[in-house]
Amino acid sequence: MREKSQAPGTALSRRSILMAAPAWLAVSRTARAQDSAWPPVFEAGRNQFTVVRPRAAMPALRLQDLHGRDVVVTAKPGRITLVNFWATWCAACRLDLPTLASLAGSHPDRVDIVAICTDTKDLRKIRTFLGGLAVQNLACHVDAYGAAAEASGAMFGLVGMPITYLVGTSGRVEGYIAGAPEWLSPAGAQLLQFYRAQS
Repeated sequence: MREKSQAPGTALSRRSILMAAPAWLAVSRTARAQDSAWPPVFEAGRNQFTVVRPRAAMPALRLQDLHGRDVVVTAKPGRITLVNFWATWCAACRLDLPTLASLAGSHPDRVDIVAICTDTKDLRKIRTFLGGLAVQNLACHVDAYGAAAEASGAMFGLVGMPITYLVGTSGRVEGYIAGAPEWLSPAGAQLLQFYRAQS
């Protein structure tokens, strides 16, 4: 019994499959390489970590600590810096700040965290707000001179509250996430590790 012959062009021959295989493998490798250039997904409620392009260098920020002393905050080469903007009226900040404090306490050698109050310069009001939260490991600052407000217009857009910007090991702003994400979750650890590996 003879097999039916197929019309030309309706089926791939073994030869055409073998000839196309190298090109298909090259496309597949390129797609995987492009995927690895983007950070892993990291979400907080309806918000997701958003990559910022072009990447701008984090400016030095002249702030005050909670004792009224002047400090200049900069990104340290080779380290990740999380710049967090919060407010005393913000309910989600009551969840976000303790999580950031836990992250600071558990990884002091890997990540720097700068928490900046945006809505008041009243140190007593800020200390009262923070007094009920577990934030002992967190470096909290006040935007006494408007440096953070100026930077927010240029590169730290405050599209929500709280909002945290991730500055990579090169000192450039990589992206942001609004809300109160779980930085100590596996997804948070993967995001931080992704940017640590970029150095």
